[in-house]
Amino acid sequence: MKTVAEERLVRMAAGSAELEGSLCVPETAAGIVLFAHGSGSSRHSPRNRYVAQALREGGLATLLMDLLTITEEREDALTARLRFDITFLAGRLVGAIDWLARYPVTSRLRIGLFGASTGAGAALVAAAERPETVGAVVSRGGRPDLALPVLERVHAPTLLIVGGLDYPVIGMNREALDHLQAERRLDIVPGATHLFEEPGTLEEVARLARDWFTRHLTIYT
Repeated sequence: MKTVAEERLVRMAAGSAELEGSLCVPETAAGIVLFAHGSGSSRHSPRNRYVAQALREGGLATLLMDLLTITEEREDALTARLRFDITFLAGRLVGAIDWLARYPVTSRLRIGLFGASTGAGAALVAAAERPETVGAVVSRGGRPDLALPVLERVHAPTLLIVGGLDYPVIGMNREALDHLQAERRLDIVPGATHLFEEPGTLEEVARLARDWFTRHLTIYT
């Protein structure tokens, strides 16, 4: 009988702040994926949780975390100041990457980053900052263009997933693709808008992400 891994609440220091995350590590996990949510979202995002479940079914561990404290979330809800501060958000992700590398349960696992919307820009900046640690990046409806100044320093294989009806974001992703120097690919999901709410489209995102992470995070085990 297959054992189902349970989620656990974890807390990690990020500078002077303490952040919370939901960690799930299957017993035979060969890699772990850290999720960076987008503007105005949180680790409870149903879309990211759906993808995380699919990754776990594929044998990967997951960490869904809040990039902002409760106080910062309240401020951002009023001002929208922090959600587009990619350097700030990337710093939080780098702190989480370093925590995963030290935490006994996850220290042996190769790390992947899954970013949605503005979180994708932050994920790519973090990947540039930790090239020896981050093994793969996936962007869902992301803004990788927000990381243009550092894209040439991203060593991790990067998959950009965009909805076929998300026209402005398709252009932004094509621009980013031209700047990436590592292995990269752009997959456009037909009939999908920005949030992949159309039937079958989020399932396709999950399949693409699972295949990409499995390919690039398990080769080191």
